[in-house]
Amino acid sequence: MSPETGDDAAVFALPGGGPAVVQTVDFFTPIVDDPFDWGRIAAANALSDVYAMGGRPLSALNLVAWPVQELSLDLLGRVLEGGSDVAARAGVVVVGGHSIHDPEPKYGMAVTGIVDPERIVRNSTMRPGDALLLTKPLGLGIISTAIKAGTAPAELVARAVEVMTTLNAAAAEAMVEVGASAATDVTGFGLLGHLHIAARASGVGATVDASAVPFLPGAIDLALAGSIPGGTRSNLSFVTPSTDFGALTEVERLVLADAQTSGGLLIAVPAARADELQERLSARGVEGARVGVVTPAPAGSIVITGRPG
Repeated sequence: MSPETGDDAAVFALPGGGPAVVQTVDFFTPIVDDPFDWGRIAAANALSDVYAMGGRPLSALNLVAWPVQELSLDLLGRVLEGGSDVAARAGVVVVGGHSIHDPEPKYGMAVTGIVDPERIVRNSTMRPGDALLLTKPLGLGIISTAIKAGTAPAELVARAVEVMTTLNAAAAEAMVEVGASAATDVTGFGLLGHLHIAARASGVGATVDASAVPFLPGAIDLALAGSIPGGTRSNLSFVTPSTDFGALTEVERLVLADAQTSGGLLIAVPAARADELQERLSARGVEGARVGVVTPAPAGSIVITGRPG
């Protein structure tokens, strides 16, 4: 894999053929109050990059930064239990890890997996006419910011945690079976940022129907109330030069650029197979929203139609 395309993980072809090795790493500071949930979210997020490549994660190493004088090690134990819970659900073995003292707690995983070299799914192989499907709703960054401010309703927090701890394994299986053209997971750069990176690497453009983009209920209301993370504002600045937003308001633009944690997969699939992909996703309990189409427009360009929400 070339770092120039911004692919989600590194793939290394072993001598002698057989499956290739997929490697990735991710960690971050707490985004929810419950340490067990934080561990679960961080693990699902780290595993996601392997799934985005069409691979299967096998093993993981814990990465921990912890203020041992200020925070109880019992709390750390709960974080690690959360990570192990998700890893076990994914069939991943946690084989060790490394920890350091840090005044700001951080947790994540370095993940190793495998992928069939003939079925690697890259972000740089989108083709004009491909349909774009998104497998998780947006709004996770907005809700995480509201959690820190104490303004997120409990039921919305619970729903966001459910989304962030849902593995992208089933979505990955479906896209590989159908023969997706390309994919990327939607995380820190948000839907528009990751789409821009993938479209630019593929030499294509894209049109997004904002009215078809799913959002967590209540997320847009929180954004209107001012719950906008700094990363989301940075994302909007990043994509604005290459995006035609039409008459969308600033908040409407921001929610489409919201920075996600453990978001879904954005999958490009030939239009003739889009219905089949949605059916296979649905059969696995995954909602696949058809949110746009790949165009032959200038590389990395995005046109937004409709309005979010």
